[in-house]
Amino acid sequence: MGINLISDTVTVPTKGMLEAMMTAKVGDDVFKNDPTVNKLQAKIAEMFGMEDALFFPSGTMANQAGIKLHTQPGDKMFCDKWAHVYNYEGGGPAFNAGVTSHLIDGNRGMFTAKQLSEAVLGGRNDIHTPYSRLVALENTTNKGGGACWDFEEILKIKNVCDANNLAFHLDGARLFNAMVAKKQSPEQYGKVFDTISICLSKGLGAPIGSLLLGTKEHMEKALRIRKLFGGAMRQAGYLAAAGIYALDNHIDRLAIDHTRAKVIGTALQNCSLVKSVEPIETNIVIFNVVDSIDDHDFISRMHDADISMISMGNGKLRLVTHLDFTEEMLERVVLTLDHI
Repeated sequence: MGINLISDTVTVPTKGMLEAMMTAKVGDDVFKNDPTVNKLQAKIAEMFGMEDALFFPSGTMANQAGIKLHTQPGDKMFCDKWAHVYNYEGGGPAFNAGVTSHLIDGNRGMFTAKQLSEAVLGGRNDIHTPYSRLVALENTTNKGGGACWDFEEILKIKNVCDANNLAFHLDGARLFNAMVAKKQSPEQYGKVFDTISICLSKGLGAPIGSLLLGTKEHMEKALRIRKLFGGAMRQAGYLAAAGIYALDNHIDRLAIDHTRAKVIGTALQNCSLVKSVEPIETNIVIFNVVDSIDDHDFISRMHDADISMISMGNGKLRLVTHLDFTEEMLERVVLTLDHI
């Protein structure tokens, strides 16, 4: 049996999740008449202590709707140079919202309040510069190797946003990973951010779907944006049922994925073909191979052992643990790294 560590999006629904999907009560969500979608939206809004939520087919669409909510064409968004919304969403901020991105040179996808303040002050609004409107964070950081933001720093960034009338969006694709690793609560985040996107198909193991959270006014606007983007769905309750099941059953177990990622990290540090391993906080492992081989050679050797992984570019390789990655598979990966 092959071992797929390309991403935590490769999972398939569990038996319990499939049963929940097959027995879901559904309606037409375009008319807000799907009871299971409505239940999911209310459930996650309550979890975060926010007013409302809206179900989207993808995290990219949820993020792009969030950006469009807070901006007008020609405005400026501040984000890290490694941010997913800038690097991996097809140029969406520029294409969908007409927004220019001010990239901050952070560490592993995370910048400081001081860096943000300097960036804002350096681009004071006049007729020559875009209006500063939005700050977007990503937690955990994908390209940063599953790194988790320090919550105290987030609060400081919030103060900068408030002082400069900037909206605050969180790309929380793997936010539950961060909360489990740091023993944080959804309510902490709900009090700080104007909008939050949550992915159900990464660590939580649902087959599809993300949610955008915010005020009722924001979600009314997001409903129209989702329609504009082509994201309105009909009997989406079958998918929403998987999301409800994931929220009820797959959050606490994320700690298992984190532990297994750290075990792989130790094996990589002991592997003769590996030059360095980045710090591991959650379920993403990023490392560099020695100069005598390239990343494609290493991927090929792992593929020969029936283990799949990907390159992040610039010599970085990535492994991601997930719901379908078992203890037996972990042992095989460790053994392979020991003999590769």
